[in-house]
Amino acid sequence: MSQVDGIHHLNLTVRDLEASMAWYGELFGMERSFERESAELGWLKAGLLHPDTGFRLNFTQHRPGSTDRFSEVNTGMDHVAFHVTGGKAALETWIERLDARGIEHSEIKRGDVGDLVTFWDPDRIQLELYATET
Repeated sequence: MSQVDGIHHLNLTVRDLEASMAWYGELFGMERSFERESAELGWLKAGLLHPDTGFRLNFTQHRPGSTDRFSEVNTGMDHVAFHVTGGKAALETWIERLDARGIEHSEIKRGDVGDLVTFWDPDRIQLELYATET
């Protein structure tokens, strides 16, 4: 029997596909990997690929879609946590990177199994940078 050994990709529904692609691509150093459209189903899709890790992050913009911002209190996804290596020092470097881009974020805080920084994307999807204990 085949085993699940990871996540192939993460797909987020967004209000503005191009804005989200630019925001995530620039912040995480990812490159555009595909784009397609279904006029019949009314959506645009595009994906980013991290050239070093192979991590895939995809986006869908539904037309017509909601113009409401994301809320983690609704049923569905609560947040996305990205693992970073290097402990608190790495999180401090990420805080500098977020500050340089004018991205609102928390201070470093203690999580269940490590330290983390919380921030939000243009659609107000909550994101975390998480450094686990070794």
